[in-house]
Amino acid sequence: MDIHVTLSGRGDLAAQIYRQLLDAVLDGRLRPGERLPPSRELAVRLSVSRNTVGVAYDRLTAEGFLVGRVGAGTFVCDRPATRSRSARASAEVLPRARWRSVPAESPSWEPRFDFRVGVPDVDLFPWATWRRLVSASLRRSAVRSADYADPAGERVLREAVARHVGLARSVHAGPDDVVITQGAQQALDLIARVLIDPGEVVAVEEPGYLPARRLFAAHGARVVGVPVDDQGLVVAELPSSARVVYTTPSHQFPLGIPMSVARRAELLAWAGRRGAVVVEDDYDSEFRFSDRPLEPLQSLDGQGRVVYVGTFSKTLLPALRLGFLVAPPAVRRAVRAARQLCDWHGEVTGQLALAKFIEEGLLARHVRRAGREYGRRHARIVAVLERDFAGVARVVPSAAGLHVFAETPKPLDARVAAARGVGVNTLEGLCEHTGGRSGFALGFGTIGYEQIEEGLARLRECLADTGCPQ
Repeated sequence: MDIHVTLSGRGDLAAQIYRQLLDAVLDGRLRPGERLPPSRELAVRLSVSRNTVGVAYDRLTAEGFLVGRVGAGTFVCDRPATRSRSARASAEVLPRARWRSVPAESPSWEPRFDFRVGVPDVDLFPWATWRRLVSASLRRSAVRSADYADPAGERVLREAVARHVGLARSVHAGPDDVVITQGAQQALDLIARVLIDPGEVVAVEEPGYLPARRLFAAHGARVVGVPVDDQGLVVAELPSSARVVYTTPSHQFPLGIPMSVARRAELLAWAGRRGAVVVEDDYDSEFRFSDRPLEPLQSLDGQGRVVYVGTFSKTLLPALRLGFLVAPPAVRRAVRAARQLCDWHGEVTGQLALAKFIEEGLLARHVRRAGREYGRRHARIVAVLERDFAGVARVVPSAAGLHVFAETPKPLDARVAAARGVGVNTLEGLCEHTGGRSGFALGFGTIGYEQIEEGLARLRECLADTGCPQ
């Protein structure tokens, strides 16, 4: 174990070594059972006598922090002695005001009946195939240069993505229009950086995707919620001063409503008149269970006002952190520059693997296979809701995505559901403003088909506890 020890001056060098090793034990950098460097080795590294290091080791051993084992070396005690230590003095450093209220999300628990939204089934992921492609991308011949990569992403992946979204979603894009990102959230962050000045108005759906709202606000935007009806975002309610409009037209989050063709045309016409930009988040529309897919706003846009955002977190895995945006020509250069300033570029081997995954037809095959299973779960959930939740919850019709939304007359307490082993996202938990609605979203990415019946039965009991009709 390498230990960083700094000696200054000609004072008590043994005491300096002692204090720094003690700090390392107390704050956990040196963990129980870890072996320290031999005293002779550490002495050579620090240019001091072996006796100086030995004095520090002996003192820590006498105080119960270290233990010497004959023929093996010196180790941190399995249960080192504890002693109080004062907090390190420092001036109070505070983040900007808008960041003080933004919560830092942590990984949540894994319920027995998992209806949480936004998570695909890891058991459907083609692990063996992905390992093969990642292994191939790690070969020296695959990685063309050890230098920093293109901020927009590996060109082979941008070509593959442009072709994929062109075929699967009718998106008009070439490789130069595509910027590879670490998921949709980074794509939204780049958009905010290049399009929004502090104080400018960003219109978002209400209820809508909370991380997007928080991100725009963190960049200093004045975020204004716009209601959603059975045709999608209500264009007539858009603030005239909006610089950016964020929407999820294919599968509105979280209600699941698709934006109608007429409403899409109305939104694009409004953006053209106002000189606004429309951010189209097409986060999970690859999985469709009925109806023909509607044209994306991007393919209907004749003025270059739509930024199209996509992600592979739902089709593949969130852990891969692979997404993309399709930028209109006017902002393409700025988005590339923003990506370079943020983190220069993404991880190359994963991008090369994904390019092969797409080009070999494996992504399309995976989407078909996973889509069949998700379709079974979607149909089962809708059938049980319509059979057992009549008068208690109304299913909002949806034909795509990885969740179903149900409206209720009263809010569901997610904590009550959790106590029964059911993980579910309530509208109140998903959104900052619910628009006067109540309900819950049922994700079917991780719930097994055979678990759906019992999980929904337990959820029905939770609704009864809230006073909903029996």
